[in-house]
Amino acid sequence: MSKPATRTASKRKAVANRAGAGTRTAAGKPLIDVAALRASARKSIDQGAITPSYSADRKEVVRLLNEALATEWVCVLRYLRHYHMASGMLGDAVRAEFLEHAQQEQAHAHQIAERIVQLGGEPDLDPDTLTRRAHAEYKVGKDLRDMVKEDLVAERIAIDSYRGMINYIGDRDTTTKRILEGILAQEEEHADEFADLLNGWIGK
Repeated sequence: MSKPATRTASKRKAVANRAGAGTRTAAGKPLIDVAALRASARKSIDQGAITPSYSADRKEVVRLLNEALATEWVCVLRYLRHYHMASGMLGDAVRAEFLEHAQQEQAHAHQIAERIVQLGGEPDLDPDTLTRRAHAEYKVGKDLRDMVKEDLVAERIAIDSYRGMINYIGDRDTTTKRILEGILAQEEEHADEFADLLNGWIGK
């Protein structure tokens, strides 16, 4: 009677070991030291969301985010200018695009500013230096088609800018990386929309 009982106990132990395998290393040590985690969380609590496991260069990330913030606001202002100045046969349709993109770029700016604060930085919204710090340019365009072209150029600049930031940050700051990836995806949508507009353009 004792042998079947021993085999049953061994099976239960094996199942339990397999169930816990995902939380342990190959050497059998826990992947997460809960006691150390708890002790660490009590240190430097004034740093909020920034914990010792954050491995990126925080000052450099904040600097890059402030450049992205400046870029987004320059794009907001350029889109609003184009929205108010759009005219001609396609004016009404394109005007709606300009306004929608302005609103989306402003939402990007809010996301970036919030992340800067989470990282212990300060959003730089100084209007005197905004265009100098932005990667995209403030080009007004001489007519509706030229406005669309300048907006497409700006979106292409933003795409490469965000891609470079994402590659630099990598997995050292996954939250910032995820935010930038979301913004990048929308900038690519904008570029596609403007490229389609230019390819099918008629008139002025």
